[in-house]
Amino acid sequence: MNPASASLPAAADSPGPLRDLLVVDLSRAVAGPHATMMLGDLGARVVKVEAPDTGDDARGWGPPFVTGDDGQRESTYFLSVNRNKESVCLDLKDPADLEVLEQLIGRADVLVENFRTGVMDRLGLGDERLHKLNPRLVVLSITGFGHDGPEGGRPGYDQIAQGEGGLMSVTGSGPEDPQKVGTPICDLLTGMYGAYGVLAALHERTRTGRGQIVRTSLLAAAVGVHAFQGTRWTVAGEVGRAAGNHHAAIAPYGLFRCADGSVQIAVATPAQWSRFCAGFDIDPATPGLATNAERVAHHGELVALVEKVFATWTAADLLDRFAEAGIPAGKVRSIDEVYTWDQTRSQGLLIEVDHDTLGTITLPGPPLRFFEASGTEHTRTGHRPPPRLDQHGPAIRWGISDEPRDAHADS
Repeated sequence: MNPASASLPAAADSPGPLRDLLVVDLSRAVAGPHATMMLGDLGARVVKVEAPDTGDDARGWGPPFVTGDDGQRESTYFLSVNRNKESVCLDLKDPADLEVLEQLIGRADVLVENFRTGVMDRLGLGDERLHKLNPRLVVLSITGFGHDGPEGGRPGYDQIAQGEGGLMSVTGSGPEDPQKVGTPICDLLTGMYGAYGVLAALHERTRTGRGQIVRTSLLAAAVGVHAFQGTRWTVAGEVGRAAGNHHAAIAPYGLFRCADGSVQIAVATPAQWSRFCAGFDIDPATPGLATNAERVAHHGELVALVEKVFATWTAADLLDRFAEAGIPAGKVRSIDEVYTWDQTRSQGLLIEVDHDTLGTITLPGPPLRFFEASGTEHTRTGHRPPPRLDQHGPAIRWGISDEPRDAHADS
């Protein structure tokens, strides 16, 4: 940690493993804000630097919008990736505001930005300048397609990256029906990879005393989650294609129709196949279906057989039978069903925060929980609401106005 970061006005108590870190967030939209929200969830103090008047692009993304007591509308898109942060508006083309930013950088542990390649240099905040201001600074820099290479610097948004990165080609009802994932998955994965890289760089800083630059991109995140679809091509020379709601390499594994709807099952091992067959009077040695490789090769026949068996069963009865047999299974829940599900709530996946104008609102919560070896949970329970534009600007400006830069900073 930079000792000088403690000189800023105190934030609300933020327990968590990163509570001694200060993060300056220059990013906007989703990928960068998701990374900094993850760091904030873990206790880091996150100062979100926004453009005057308009702020983060995501503040304007809607509907839906929710109107607060002051008549100001808030974007639910923005609310989804900006909890546990403070907001200050700075015009980075204004020398006085740029000076405020440099003061923050001098005190920070992490800086996150997702400008197009070259923008930071034009602002006078290139890599060398950043580390002159603060040699211990860890910088996370996010781009659409990478910082270099023949298409380095190309702008990118999530759906563009889903297509260019191959994810849409393996998602959809079939090869002629490419579909995007229903959430901005490349943005979110880029944020996750970025936060993961930041933590690695912070750990290395404990040995070297110096920060470094972590770079990732929407393209890198898309390729990073190809998993078996990647090696299917790089090793076996086989191009994966969209296969609808069924797995390309495991069967039966997918969505199957039944008497009153559908269920999902995952029969991934020989033992599970035997138990599945026993539960529905199917011969596990049926010609062409005895092994997983055979079932994948004869997938159409398998689906017809399974759905014929399921045709007289309700989804509820099937799920009970799967539970008895130890077969992984489930139904397809709508978003509202997920958030009203007792299991979701039991895992701390919803949190309540007191927003300055919206009052008490419920947000999706952090996906991590922390326990001591004794079993005692010490997961953070109090969270900051997403900030209003420049909500903390006066306090942040005041906190650094009369103080010198960090001792190691060199202007």
